[in-house]
Amino acid sequence: MDAIVFAISFLASCVGAICGLGGGIIIKPVMDAVGGFSVSTVNLLAGCVVLAMSAYSVILMFAKGTERPDASTTLPIAIGAAVGGLCGKQLFSWTAEALPDPEEAGAIQAAILLVVTLATLLYTLFRSRLPSHRLQNPALNACVGFVLGAISSFLGIGGGPINLAVFFFLYSMDIKEAARNSLFVILFSQATAVAAIIAGQGLAGASVAMILGMIACGLAGGIAGRAINRKIDDVTVNRLFIGLMVVICGICVFNISSHMPA
Repeated sequence: MDAIVFAISFLASCVGAICGLGGGIIIKPVMDAVGGFSVSTVNLLAGCVVLAMSAYSVILMFAKGTERPDASTTLPIAIGAAVGGLCGKQLFSWTAEALPDPEEAGAIQAAILLVVTLATLLYTLFRSRLPSHRLQNPALNACVGFVLGAISSFLGIGGGPINLAVFFFLYSMDIKEAARNSLFVILFSQATAVAAIIAGQGLAGASVAMILGMIACGLAGGIAGRAINRKIDDVTVNRLFIGLMVVICGICVFNISSHMPA
């Protein structure tokens, strides 16, 4: 089983980096579909990989002195995301405890992820026809961050495509600027979400070796994906992105049925 989850971490992170999604939104539904782990364990494993990858990317971005996120806009969003990450994880715990079988919470996660993914896909397809905005109010930015952090934490994903769509629509950012800001926000939201899981459930049934192995494979996959991304054109990347969104929607439908009581 370790070999399977390591392969999932590598391939998901590689494909996610090629498409600009990040690996979390792929790792979570795929591991749910493969089975063998509780919903809480999958949440922790996916969260650790996403946290490590976002930390690596942000450190690399600052070390290279490349363009950095706009602190006046992104810092309030990131702070809101950190709080949202805690709240989203607590909301998931309450949801799991309220159900007859905690694993049924996976069906709720999959259903919400299906809706969010479909919305992101539709926005991507029709983005050129829709207006965009540029929010500058720090309080509103913090509220946006809270919602992003809560959603990504509740669903157990990094939030890559969701974050990008929000940065496109609410802040009129181009793809590269949106990606930089998204990484910064993910770092804050996943740090608090992972901390909340460990504080409440320890390692949630995962081993240290598995967590470290998935992180290593995720980092390797992210590096490989970025190398591939630089060699293909934007049209191809966009087609891969759309195709991947469709595949994720299909996996979510499968996970909804598999987590529902017989």
